Amino acid sequence: MYEYFPGNYVWNLGVVATLNSGGLIDEVDRACRPIREAATRGEDAGTTEFLRAWTALTDQLVRQAEEAEKAGHTRTAGQLYARATNYLCQAERLQSPTAPGRLDTYRRVLELQQKAFDLKDPCITRVAIPYEGTTLPAYFSSAGDHAPVMIMWNGLDSTKEHMYSSGHWEELAARGISCLMVDCPGSGEALRVQGLTARVDTEAWATACVDYLETRDDVDHDRIGLVGWSLGGYYAPRAAAFEKRLALVVAWGANHDWGAVQRRRLEREGERPVPHYWEHVLWVWGHDNLDTFPDFADGVNLDGVVEQITVPFLICHGENDRQIPVAYAHRSYEQAVHSPNRQLRLFTAEEGATEHIGLDHLSHVSTYIADWVADTLVQM
Repeated sequence: MYEYFPGNYVWNLGVVATLNSGGLIDEVDRACRPIREAATRGEDAGTTEFLRAWTALTDQLVRQAEEAEKAGHTRTAGQLYARATNYLCQAERLQSPTAPGRLDTYRRVLELQQKAFDLKDPCITRVAIPYEGTTLPAYFSSAGDHAPVMIMWNGLDSTKEHMYSSGHWEELAARGISCLMVDCPGSGEALRVQGLTARVDTEAWATACVDYLETRDDVDHDRIGLVGWSLGGYYAPRAAAFEKRLALVVAWGANHDWGAVQRRRLEREGERPVPHYWEHVLWVWGHDNLDTFPDFADGVNLDGVVEQITVPFLICHGENDRQIPVAYAHRSYEQAVHSPNRQLRLFTAEEGATEHIGLDHLSHVSTYIADWVADTLVQM
């Protein structure tokens, strides 16, 4: 993996994710140069400086976008707003949950993202999915009338804005597949703005998503799939085991035993996805006691669950994933004995995409999944 900040895995992951989601190397370099020394102090210490530097870049792009928009150059303005959203969203992701102004930063992300949609990708609309007396915020990418659709879920620390910047929805659209990018409870806007925390029984979210999609005339109700990345590699298979209206499922990173991963992290084994890690984890799940949390986290486990998946099931995993052991990908595959079409795809260092969810070569994993989904839907 490209390491702009030698020895700081978490910051490097953010840089690589940004570059592989539409960021430009010159802009990222200009933002990162002033914080090289801060990166040497560890993953937690300099995150406010990280935000400050990347906000300055965001501000510069927003000024350029406003000038382009005034001149009638709407495509240029949309591209600038999209990159500005990418940079600010990645910097916001690295902040402590209690950092002053974090919610204001995320609200700005939402505003910039909508400007990017309006000027660059009007095919994407903001939607609200009814869920237990409230709603789940989501973006819907339409691939046309009566199209099959993939529900896309994020993980522990990403947002629906990260899903947009990944371009996966665009790969699906090019294959005639719509995409519903959802901030699940415990992530993105659902957590930050609405206070919705994660839960073990993720089939509740899947039921809400499928119920919503079945109200849309532009969706093929018999061909609704689900993909989840990172912790979504637990969320999605769990949901598909019990929400039987789903036609297929993809684990974009196998998160078979997330509880065991937490116990390893308490022993400082393996890498973490974000700074201020334990604050973040407790925030996501709505817990306040780290001493009792590992016992709860043991329940975030797919043993006895993936056996109940009865639809096509793809598992993608990087061989050098330093967060989630590759053995968990094999475990999910071996246990999914009732899937009529289970496949395990491991990405190697030689081809790239070998890190966590393939962030070091994100488009390689994205196109592989899009092709598999398209092929599987055709077979249906």
